[in-house]
Amino acid sequence: MMPHKMTLTGSATGPLREYDRYVAFDMREKGSPSAPKGLKKSTFISYTVFVAKKAFNKTGLTKKSIMHEKILVQGEPTLDIPIDECPGEIGIICFQITVLPNKNDKEANDSNDKKEAKQEVSKAQQEIAATKQVEKQDPVSQPIAKEEKKDAETVQPEVKKTPVQEQKAAPQKKQQPIQPKGTKDVVSFEDIIVPEAFLKTRPNPVKTEEVIEFVKRTGHLDKPLTIEKESKILKDGYRRYIVAKTVKMDKVPVVYA
Repeated sequence: MMPHKMTLTGSATGPLREYDRYVAFDMREKGSPSAPKGLKKSTFISYTVFVAKKAFNKTGLTKKSIMHEKILVQGEPTLDIPIDECPGEIGIICFQITVLPNKNDKEANDSNDKKEAKQEVSKAQQEIAATKQVEKQDPVSQPIAKEEKKDAETVQPEVKKTPVQEQKAAPQKKQQPIQPKGTKDVVSFEDIIVPEAFLKTRPNPVKTEEVIEFVKRTGHLDKPLTIEKESKILKDGYRRYIVAKTVKMDKVPVVYA
């Protein structure tokens, strides 16, 4: 039989680990939202991808960028690698790795350019229409004065609305960063250092998924991470570290050991 080939797309869900001749990182894919009748719905599957250092270096990826860039991995599954090197449920021997372009950014830029062009055209049309009205109304001076007053009245409330909207928006921004009970500080996610002992463990995927669902409902973790204050080394809360990485949190709540 021919070996089974697999293709994965997405970002790394765990930190990059370096070995002598290869690197490894974790990925995962969600199960199907619906299953055939009589069968249970599938949950997400975690993978550990093994890539030769030469092939990885050619991609231009780094330890930080691999968490944010969308990548495509093609390879063969393996179950022969020990769990201390393969925390994922299935190991993938990578034959090809490619960084995918971010289409959303290009589409957003294109749509912004089109919007700006439309706004410039509409402004030019408004200016032409205004000059035509002024030319028609030149013989009568009083209506022009009245229209100028009306224009001034319509402009004033628009100017007044913007500071009021900013004042309303300001308290909403302050209310957004809700943190779990016991939080002592909030630090940048990238500053936290994970010891090798944690990287060799495999948190229960069901409990991890429960924490992810909690974050999606509430917007914050259920408990803070425990770290050393000066070194930022993680002491407890590896599952929540993985969850924060999965949902791409910029900052995380912590307590100091």
